[in-house]
Amino acid sequence: MVMNRMNIKSHEIGFDFDGVIAATGETFLRLACEEFGHCSFSLEDIKDFEVEDCLGIPKEHVEQLFYTIMIDSLKTQLQPMPGAVDVISTLANRSPVTIITARPLTNPVADWLDHFFPDEACKNIKLVATGDHNDKTRYINEHNLQFFVDDRVETCLQLAETDITPIVYNQPWNIGRHTLQKVSNWQEISSLFDEV
Repeated sequence: MVMNRMNIKSHEIGFDFDGVIAATGETFLRLACEEFGHCSFSLEDIKDFEVEDCLGIPKEHVEQLFYTIMIDSLKTQLQPMPGAVDVISTLANRSPVTIITARPLTNPVADWLDHFFPDEACKNIKLVATGDHNDKTRYINEHNLQFFVDDRVETCLQLAETDITPIVYNQPWNIGRHTLQKVSNWQEISSLFDEV
C-alpha cells in the first residue's frame, strides 16, 4: 500500500543507500554497457535483486561492476535519486539522519555524500556500513529508529517481523513481491513527516 502522511519525526527514520538515496541501478546499467557491451537492458528489466538471475549477464561481470561502484562511487558517476539531496538536507537541519548501507566500506559513501550534500547536512548524517544485507536490524535498533526505507524486499520483510516499520522504495526488482508500505520517490518520502 502507498503511504499517507504518518507524522514520522525525522530522527525516527533511517535510509538505505543504494537504490534509495543513490541511483545505483542506472549506474550499473551504464557501466555494463560501457565496460562489457551489455547495452540492451533497461532498469525495468531488473526484476530480481540478484541481477545475474534476470539479465543473463555473467556473474563475474555483475560482481566486478558492483565492486567498481562500491570502491569509488564518485569515479563511476553514481548520481543521487531525484529529490534525495533536498529532502535529506532538510531533515538533517532538524536532527541527525541515519544511513545504513549493506556496503562493507564507509569511505566511498562518505566521499559521495560530501560531494553531493551541503557541508552542514553532512555534519548531521550518521553513516553505518554493515557489510551484510541481513544484519541491518541490529544497527537500526542501535540507532533507535522506528522506520527504515530500503529497496530490498528481503530486508524489509525481516524488519516487518520486528518492531521496526519497513517502507519499501519502489524499484523494478521489488514490484509485486510484497504487501508492505511503499514509496515511489523522495516527494512521497517527504510527505511522511510531521515537520513539513
